[in-house]
Amino acid sequence: MVLDIRPEKVAGEHFDVVVIGSGFGSAFFLHGFAKHRRARVLLLEWGRHNTHEWQLEHGANTDVKDEETYKSNSTKPWNYTIGLGGGTNCWFAQTPRLHPNDFRLKSRYGIGQDWPISYEDLEPFYCEAEMVMSISGDPDMAAIMPRSMPFPQPPHRMSTPDRLMKAAQPDRHFVMPTARARIATEQRPPCCASLRCWLCPVDAKFTANNGLMHVFEHPDVSVCLGSEVRRLDHAAGSIRAVTFRHGGKEHVVTGDLFVLGANGIQSAAIMLRSDLGGEFVGRGLHESYGWSFEAYLDDVDNFDGSTITTGLNFGLYDGAHRSEYAAALVYFENRWPHGLRPEKGRLRQTLPIIVVTEDLLEPENFVSLDENENAYVTYRGPADYAVEGMARAREKLPELLAPLPVEKIADRGQRRTESHVQGTLRMGTDPSNSVVDRDMIHHKLRNLVVVGTSTFASCSCANPSLTAAALSLRAASRIA
Repeated sequence: MVLDIRPEKVAGEHFDVVVIGSGFGSAFFLHGFAKHRRARVLLLEWGRHNTHEWQLEHGANTDVKDEETYKSNSTKPWNYTIGLGGGTNCWFAQTPRLHPNDFRLKSRYGIGQDWPISYEDLEPFYCEAEMVMSISGDPDMAAIMPRSMPFPQPPHRMSTPDRLMKAAQPDRHFVMPTARARIATEQRPPCCASLRCWLCPVDAKFTANNGLMHVFEHPDVSVCLGSEVRRLDHAAGSIRAVTFRHGGKEHVVTGDLFVLGANGIQSAAIMLRSDLGGEFVGRGLHESYGWSFEAYLDDVDNFDGSTITTGLNFGLYDGAHRSEYAAALVYFENRWPHGLRPEKGRLRQTLPIIVVTEDLLEPENFVSLDENENAYVTYRGPADYAVEGMARAREKLPELLAPLPVEKIADRGQRRTESHVQGTLRMGTDPSNSVVDRDMIHHKLRNLVVVGTSTFASCSCANPSLTAAALSLRAASRIA
């Protein structure tokens, strides 16, 4: 193990495995891979290692500004963290699984594209990822997303509005599953409900720093920080080497197996710089489409739950409507982003709500290269399918909230981003519809594995990180 090995020490060396990036995709792949076989591994990470203490001191997850790592034709932000652990540093640790029908959107509803794997194929690896992260969850969710193992931790305490909703809609309203500890683990205290989940003040949220350092400190792994991968060198149907830049100088390492796990924008840019383009490389950049609302309540107080988001409602999610407009998932918030109510004695009688719809992988939303061969994002906007789904959700929200004494529902506007970068190197059955196969191996370059949310074949409403982790564990088991 060498954490932050100097590039001069590895330049010209040959490794069994070369891993690019260190977020959910790469870290969980290595976690699974190490359980099955030993190998000499080099991990190349563009950023540095920022400990939890450093992050608290500087009020930031990283010293690299993501908006300076790409250009765009749009003002829409694409949020990601460059640094050891990637998105594990900045995520809010919401961990719903994808709905079983998210994997078969085309065959069931005639929309988008099916995944080349099923929910059942991924389910054991969902369980494994949940164990690694000590997920707290509601056992009643098994009614929609079947489980072969219970959640590792009990559910968080619901807010009063959540309890009323769950009593009236037990098959649709659940406690949010989360990697914010409900009870203390060996590494993490319980969630403090401080509502600062992007940088948890007590370190209750699962991150690379408190849950994955064993991957980077493994005796077979060398980590080279500050190393931006520029190209994958290939010949005769396989990747032969990686060229990376460190301190303004380029270095080359060779390897047998290559794992591409940068985020959806930078992974696509690496492929394009390597002359590994194609019909789907970089295309279909997407994330779910979000809107904020606030329900004013009559004589019901909120904000008595034990974490930042306490409820998740599937009442507008699945059904025949998905052949015409998008599924919607409704998040019940235990925080007050719009402020408290000004009336005397009614401060807490408000319920912030986030509605998120799925989107489609539109070819007009894509990653290309600018004049300096760096990432350039072209974004037209969400698909009409997603926009119509949000419009229908807005119409149906009063009916969904009928169990609550709602005085009025205020529209708080579109959310700029859900901070999920997905879909630019999608998985599928063959090169005619995708970049990688069901095992996340490139269709033509069979020693290249692509991990992370760039491989998503469709856009669920659900937060993607748990699925990215489960996909990587599955890919590692298939490779090993």
